[in-house]
Amino acid sequence: MILFRWLLSALAVILVTRVVPGINVDSFVTALLVALVLGLLNAVVRPIFVLLTLPITVLSLGFFILVINAILFMLASALPGFEVASFGAAFFGAIVYAVIGWGINLVFGPRTA
Repeated sequence: MILFRWLLSALAVILVTRVVPGINVDSFVTALLVALVLGLLNAVVRPIFVLLTLPITVLSLGFFILVINAILFMLASALPGFEVASFGAAFFGAIVYAVIGWGINLVFGPRTA
């Protein structure tokens, strides 16, 4: 099931490149790698960022979480073959990626251990 979700996440990365201008991925293999790196960043780095920016997040009524997601998307663009042209592209790409992820969880149920 984990491999299936990884495949769906890679397809989500490819869909993001089709919907958001300024985001490009070279191949499906690169999309698989990007999906893996985004998953690792969301599991390891994101909680640290959220904790460190908690006051700003509270003051912005949670809006700053979107900025954190965009920063993680920009960090993933360090991979060869994955290009994010600007912070705006990363911001909207992260939103589209999150919505697709939400849809995957809606259809296939939440992740289980």
